[in-house]
Amino acid sequence: MSDHGDFASHCQTCKREGARRQSLCGSLREDLWGMTTRRDQLREDAQFRIMRLLHDNPEMSQRELARAVGVSTGGIHYVLSALLDKGLIKLGNFAASDDRRRYAYVLTRKGVTEKAALTKRFLARKMAEYEALRAEIEAVRAEVDAGGALGDKAG
Repeated sequence: MSDHGDFASHCQTCKREGARRQSLCGSLREDLWGMTTRRDQLREDAQFRIMRLLHDNPEMSQRELARAVGVSTGGIHYVLSALLDKGLIKLGNFAASDDRRRYAYVLTRKGVTEKAALTKRFLARKMAEYEALRAEIEAVRAEVDAGGALGDKAG
């Protein structure tokens, strides 16, 4: 990749040089795009889970959200700040609390709409993962049934 400068020009160069060159760096491109895509998916999954939890439990603290989602409290703070900046949630005082520093994180109308879109994407992604896993399980099961995974060919 060093002879191309940056990633974008690298891929353009590969396209110009034809399939032979592109096949050599295709895995690099897929790895870089896969990382970004996977990172984006993880971020979106976290946002979805947080918004889902807040929809049902707006009084959850950042610590409780972090525990429920499985990320750090700092990570939750970062996501909540982003959701606030985007106008997807708003802060309100938690009425039942004596501690006035305690907030409720309420989804806005825009947040409810975005949560619905995130839900559809989350479900589609998880169904695709499920189908891929199911196919892999069936292939391994067929291999085991045929005796291929048991080491029959080892010599």
